[in-house]
Amino acid sequence: MIHQLNSLYPVRYTAFALCVFGLLLSLFALVAFGVGLPVVLVFAALVALGVYDLQQTRHAILRNYPVIGHIRFMLEYVRPEVRQYFIESDSEAAPFSRAQRSLVYQRAKGDPDNRPFGTHLDVGAQGYEWVNHSLAPTQLPSHDFRVWIGGSPDAPSQSVSPCTQPYHASVFNISAMSFGALSANAILALNQGAKKGGFAHDTGEGSISQHHRVHGGDLIWEIGSGYFGCRNPDGSFSEERFAANATDPQVKMIELKLSQGAKPGHGGVLPGAKVTAEIAAARGVKEGETCISPASHSAFRTPVEMMHFIAKLRTLSGGKPTGFKFCLGHPWEWFAIVKAMLVTGITPDFIVVDGAEGGTGAAPVEFSDHVGAPLQEGLLLVHNTLVGVNLRDRVRIGCAGKVISAFDIARMMALGADWCNAGRGFMMALGCIQAQSCHTGHCPTGVTTQDPLRQQALVVPDKATRVAQFHRSTLHALQELVQAAGLRHPKDITAHHIVRRISDTEVRLLSNLITRMQPGALLGPLDAQHNVFRLYWPLANAHSFQASEPALEPSVPHHVELAQAAAVGTAAAVAGDAPV
Repeated sequence: MIHQLNSLYPVRYTAFALCVFGLLLSLFALVAFGVGLPVVLVFAALVALGVYDLQQTRHAILRNYPVIGHIRFMLEYVRPEVRQYFIESDSEAAPFSRAQRSLVYQRAKGDPDNRPFGTHLDVGAQGYEWVNHSLAPTQLPSHDFRVWIGGSPDAPSQSVSPCTQPYHASVFNISAMSFGALSANAILALNQGAKKGGFAHDTGEGSISQHHRVHGGDLIWEIGSGYFGCRNPDGSFSEERFAANATDPQVKMIELKLSQGAKPGHGGVLPGAKVTAEIAAARGVKEGETCISPASHSAFRTPVEMMHFIAKLRTLSGGKPTGFKFCLGHPWEWFAIVKAMLVTGITPDFIVVDGAEGGTGAAPVEFSDHVGAPLQEGLLLVHNTLVGVNLRDRVRIGCAGKVISAFDIARMMALGADWCNAGRGFMMALGCIQAQSCHTGHCPTGVTTQDPLRQQALVVPDKATRVAQFHRSTLHALQELVQAAGLRHPKDITAHHIVRRISDTEVRLLSNLITRMQPGALLGPLDAQHNVFRLYWPLANAHSFQASEPALEPSVPHHVELAQAAAVGTAAAVAGDAPV
């Protein structure tokens, strides 16, 4: 019936036609009875909208469905919220589940986080993991777990140009998030929370802003390829400007950013319209001028040069712990960096492994979904490689990538990490609701916006308290996990303590599912090692990020091979040994 009617009259124009009819009827009522002016104005606006829809060329759906077609765009606009609040399950992580977000909110607010009526997880599902507990649990005096970075007072760093100001860091810190990506109030609250809780706040590559300095919380200064805060006008590295910032007592560590999990190998651009006076002052660029982060560094071109640059940063900072952050890509590039450590004797004090599942800002979909190694694989390779060259005791390893709970921290430390960073976890502690509008400037909670009115919704003292409470509650939960396992420190958790279900009827220790390297194994024959080491370790060169060409035997031309084969066949026939 609809099809028959549509052949006589385009049914899709019905809404527009009703608006025209309503306008005519309301005009009649206004002229005849002197009432209904507001109704006339409403229908007039709808008719004008319909006429505009028919004339515009941008949206085909509006040309075919004037007026009513706007409902589609309205539903598309509210779809994330509708899905988040009414459709998705508690355990569906997109990227964080409701259960994960609720856990952060409860711990940040100081609310009880106990769960009644048992776990909501399917313990029979493939991939389910748990920590084996002890029948002789320990009792620990504090949840304030820490790790020395850059040596320690009792064991100084053995690197060339060594660290002389080691840092006693918490095992749980705020991951790199720049001012500009986050609002001023968000930076103020995070740093005040770090100050209250005694943990570190990574600046992100946007450098140290005035908001980072207000409350005096410990800072990890990240140096990206744009050298923000330590750059010359042409974008090159400035030793003088670096030293001026790095020697500030508030700066505890220097982190050279090679790549990030959200968009490794991509670089970035901050349009000039978003470069405010505050951002310009922090980054050392001109206000209103487009701010470019190149995909690679200009201060070094080879792994050896990179090690010397790290040593220079350490010296210029007054001997503070200096390392780098990266998301694992080509394994031979990572191996080349390790070989450069061996050649120069210069070792970074720490390495932060960023997983491809990480990311607090916007990134191209292909990069978010398909570029870079996930945290588990990257962390394992970095840890095993350092063990294999006997450098693991000289280099601390941090990691970042969807770390939310105490179990996440325990699991990463079991895989080889010394501490964990969290970005989105602390954003949610500030009040982030995972609206996923970070790149639009319209963040509903004021966390990721430069709009002065929007960010006023974020009350700094209250949110700083929540940041500190989230950190404290998470480490308290970690303390209880460590105690239940019968251990003294999270560093004692190994892959032997974690069990994973791999089928309906089989479980295995995580230690039996991952590659474990023997100390010094990469310094000898590689025959017994994993393929990634056997194939790519020989190709790595300390003097280049490019893989060396493998040594090949001289090839024999095809026609020569055929002639040789024919000769062998003829000889066999003469001898009476030709195959049948």
